[in-house]
Amino acid sequence: MHGPVEWRIEPGLTAYEAAVAAMEERVAAIRAEAARELVWLVEHPPLYTAGTGARGHDLLEADCFPVHRSGRGGQYTYHGPGQRVAYVMLDLDRRGRDVRLFVHRLEAWLIAALDRFGVRGERRVGRIGIWVDRTAWNGQPGQEDKIAAIGIRLRRWVSFHGVALNVEPDLGHYAGIVPCGIAEHGITSLVDLGLTVTMEEVDAALRAAFVVTFGPVEDAPPLGVSAPARAP
Repeated sequence: MHGPVEWRIEPGLTAYEAAVAAMEERVAAIRAEAARELVWLVEHPPLYTAGTGARGHDLLEADCFPVHRSGRGGQYTYHGPGQRVAYVMLDLDRRGRDVRLFVHRLEAWLIAALDRFGVRGERRVGRIGIWVDRTAWNGQPGQEDKIAAIGIRLRRWVSFHGVALNVEPDLGHYAGIVPCGIAEHGITSLVDLGLTVTMEEVDAALRAAFVVTFGPVEDAPPLGVSAPARAP
């Protein structure tokens, strides 16, 4: 089923298991040409995910937050409130069976979105994700912090999982892991850089940059997948 990519923004916090189940269902539908491609923007409750390359010693505090095994590439990462997770379900069979190019375009998308806030996001050889040179942001000389993570999976050439951009998460929550297996560099966010931005502004920037990078989108209603309320 062709047409503009569906663009969904999920309100509230989305349970991780429910998100994975929804992605699995959607990927199967896209592969069967029963549904259009989808970008799904969510926030999760605080949790860690372990990608296929995760190493046990990089989980420093196993009892800090729930830990979910994930089929995406990469190692340990954190998701939580204040972080915009974009699950990207695109048909690479139609878009060209080039995984490296696809990751490059995901990086370009994030870099273009950050540029709208005056932040220069950069690639680094051997370090997946998007990085910020903190020299211009009251950092130490040579300090580089990660602001966005990328972790994808392909099933019959349909992508799922995606990217995570730090808007205003609690950066202290990263202390329970070695993020992406990289201990020698830090983590930052737009607010940590001193920018006053809202999630709505970030969503608008992501959308505009996505259209330029991947093509047109069309608004779609949320899926209604919410995390269970915490006990008082």
